Amino acid sequence: MLKKYWKIAAAVAFFIVAGFCYAAFGPGGEAERLPERGPAAASGPSEAGSEAEETAECYVHVCGEVRAPGVYLLPEGSRIFEAVEAAGGFTEEASESSLNLAAVIADGMKITVPGQEEVRNRSENGGSGGLVNLNTSAKDELMTLPGIGASRADDIIRYRERSGGFGSAEELMNVPGIKNAVFEKIKDRITV
Repeated sequence: MLKKYWKIAAAVAFFIVAGFCYAAFGPGGEAERLPERGPAAASGPSEAGSEAEETAECYVHVCGEVRAPGVYLLPEGSRIFEAVEAAGGFTEEASESSLNLAAVIADGMKITVPGQEEVRNRSENGGSGGLVNLNTSAKDELMTLPGIGASRADDIIRYRERSGGFGSAEELMNVPGIKNAVFEKIKDRITV
């Protein structure tokens, strides 16, 4: 009779453990099964590696005319409009058209949303109302810099989108058509 109870207890324990494993690893479970290790996994790209790349994240500092300025962690490849949304969206004073909202963010990027009054002052004062941010300024703001016309402003925007932004003001000289003489004229009026 005692053996019968042990068999029943073992069967109940088996079903409890099996149910837990199904809940943890089955459809809708929290844990993911790790990829199998073996010759095929070692020779080709692993699924875990591609998942890690897909879930890479970066920190961006969103400030200026947003509802909740601060540092935000976003998936790599996110766009500026997503960073602004993470910061609560634009305030009523924001100059939304001053930013390229479709630009891809980069780790460590600072996104400053200017106010309408600030943009107006820059235009009226030939851009002298503040520093022009090479990473976030719109074409019209870049064109307020001496020696930067429409074509060079487009080149600056193309460069920052392709390279993930400027790391320093001096990096501006990597843009075609902008050499030391132009940089010297504008270096005190730009920031990154």
